[in-house]
Amino acid sequence: MIVCIAEKPSVAREIAAVLGATKKMDGYLEGNGYQVTWTFGHLCTLKEPHDYNPQWKVWMLSALPVIPPRFGIKLIDNETYLRQFEIIKTLMHNADEIINCGDAGQEGELIQRWVMLKAGAKCPVRRLWISSLTEEAIREGFSALRPESDFRLLYEAGLARAIGDWILGINATRLYTLRYAANRQVLSIGRVQTPTLALIVQRQAEIDNFVPAPYWELKTVYRDVVFTAKNGKFDRKEDGERLLEEVSGKDFTVAGISEKKGKEAPPRLFDLTSLQVECNRKYAFSADTTLRLVQSLYEKKVVTYPRVDTTFLSEDIYPKVPAILAGMKGYEDLVAPLKGRKLPKSKKVFDNSKVTDHHAIIPTGVSAANLSPDEEKVRDLVARRFIAAFYPDCEISTTTVTGNAGTVSFRTVGKQILKQGWRTVFPSRDRSQEDTPVLPEFAEGECGPHSPELKETWTTPPKPYTEATLLRAMETAGKLVDDDELRDALKENGIGRPSTRAAIIETLFRRDYIRKERKNLYPTSTGIRLINTIHEELLKSAELTGQWERKLRMIENGTYRASDFLDELKSMVRKIVISVLSES
Repeated sequence: MIVCIAEKPSVAREIAAVLGATKKMDGYLEGNGYQVTWTFGHLCTLKEPHDYNPQWKVWMLSALPVIPPRFGIKLIDNETYLRQFEIIKTLMHNADEIINCGDAGQEGELIQRWVMLKAGAKCPVRRLWISSLTEEAIREGFSALRPESDFRLLYEAGLARAIGDWILGINATRLYTLRYAANRQVLSIGRVQTPTLALIVQRQAEIDNFVPAPYWELKTVYRDVVFTAKNGKFDRKEDGERLLEEVSGKDFTVAGISEKKGKEAPPRLFDLTSLQVECNRKYAFSADTTLRLVQSLYEKKVVTYPRVDTTFLSEDIYPKVPAILAGMKGYEDLVAPLKGRKLPKSKKVFDNSKVTDHHAIIPTGVSAANLSPDEEKVRDLVARRFIAAFYPDCEISTTTVTGNAGTVSFRTVGKQILKQGWRTVFPSRDRSQEDTPVLPEFAEGECGPHSPELKETWTTPPKPYTEATLLRAMETAGKLVDDDELRDALKENGIGRPSTRAAIIETLFRRDYIRKERKNLYPTSTGIRLINTIHEELLKSAELTGQWERKLRMIENGTYRASDFLDELKSMVRKIVISVLSES
């Protein structure tokens, strides 16, 4: 008998239906030589400190650092979980082969391997690796099952992450709680959680300490168009007033007109972070809400695997695109212009070198049914991005007009859309926000009266983080980056993983370290006190945490050893304990 183990009952049902395992049993489905069972996410977890040493149950500074010589796992103490595990264990002991059907990612690999380890499975194991739950994808996956050994490094990276988080979280939390907490309050510290909180606290400090300063800008209005003086920004009002006097009473003369035509490529396909950013910007969805919605769409076969960090597709997807587009019900008018012609195969969409375990989030082409209004919103975003990827570039014309009044030079820039291209895929209300007003026709040498003004403006503080901007900051370890290419380069050093960032933010809310007003995130007094208490930069540096994330990716790639990563963390924790205990 072949035993297949999925991560959720709903996924197990989809796989069982394809395999012909239709007989319902207690905790599994059976038929056609298969038994398809499931976990409920994590059934196992790393042991607690007192599981290794009963004395470690009591929090004592003298016991730190708590580092067991060898880590072990245990079942989560939940009646439903324990009952399901016994069913899985029995099936595995009688199996001729096991097929790991866990989510195709680091966490999914860890979840299933821990269950097989705890169950004492001895038979051969193969891996199902798929990016969607459509019948076609499942059949393709079962025709190309891979040996378990192909994913050893993925498991080692997941295990190193889990153990690393345990070592740092357990020791730092106990250390700072015992050393600094009052009224039995627990000061929770985590490898990703604390640097993320530090970003929010630091931003709030910048806002609180910001001192507004005035500056003056010289502008003029000619033919209802605002022109800005080229060197017209002044820290001292009198400097601006001198130039204002220079241009007042003199005609404005158009000195030059330059027009530059260009093209704008369609927006990138979605990875999980960019989808969470867009949903927060457009619908004010939290990162966690977006993750739950897109995970539900995946389980309903509407979109591909969502916990991804790439915006590219592998080249083997290209031949499938026409069928996907043809299956997208409700978008026939947008798909119609693409039918009957060769679809573009841009490197900005298809690039094998930018795809590792999974490709970008795209529709599957399966009809959507029984979607909630919020699921429909997320599906629509994914669908339109995918369709737009195969539309022509948007053609634009950028016009720069320069002019003079006396000896002062002015300029203005206007953008005109010549051909909408991919922009027609998106609702007009979205497009209108992006388009710059079109300039009227100007002629070189024309002149006439104008209305100059010296406008006083005050510098403004940085804006509080929203979930959208915080996700971007986590992705780039706190660096402000707008350029997609540069952001791709910084993803290696991002803090957290796309699949865990939403949970990290939710943890900060749950522990009352941050709060939300409208879309803005603010640290609570508890969160500020915690970060101000931590003097060790190692614990709150987004950049350092980003370096650890890079090393975890290197473990996956086989260029760094998990043992070295954990040795580094153990050494760091020992130093932190000594440092904090020596603080006066």
